[in-house]
Amino acid sequence: MSTTKWALDPTHSEIGFKIKHLMITNVSGSFGKFDINAETEGDDFTKGKINFTADIDSINTGNEQRDGHLKSPDFFDAANHPQLSFAATSFEKKSDDEYALNGNLTIREVTKPVTLAVDFGGIAKDPWGNTKAGFSLTGKINRSDFGLTWNSVVESGGVLVSEDVKLHAEVQLVKQ
Repeated sequence: MSTTKWALDPTHSEIGFKIKHLMITNVSGSFGKFDINAETEGDDFTKGKINFTADIDSINTGNEQRDGHLKSPDFFDAANHPQLSFAATSFEKKSDDEYALNGNLTIREVTKPVTLAVDFGGIAKDPWGNTKAGFSLTGKINRSDFGLTWNSVVESGGVLVSEDVKLHAEVQLVKQ
């Protein structure tokens, strides 16, 4: 079977996260600049190679001061670690449209295995004749596993920022 290359459709894709603040509400953020490349056997993603990168400087939580803090050495240290990356190791079918995407996530030069739940939306042609594949992904990581350990104890005795970070993405890929 022939190899098919897929590229990101950035206008129909988003990569985001949520983290508890004061342990009572979630703060959301996203990466504005990211890339995904995939190679599959035909249209079968279970036998493919999938790689993802995001530019740390493109982080956006809707608050410039918080974004600056996230880019600082307290968190991502964008000056020394400008990207995070994910390299898939397997894409396992669980049911008709549910998959598990396993791979290695690297943040601040620390690499850990991660599993993301994937809802495969399918493959379709757009009005301009492009073949696209759509995916919704969710997962969770512990930020301290990647050296993102900054925190502050608050008056109530709790912490300012949760260890758990919820990941979510909507991705469209275009067949090349």
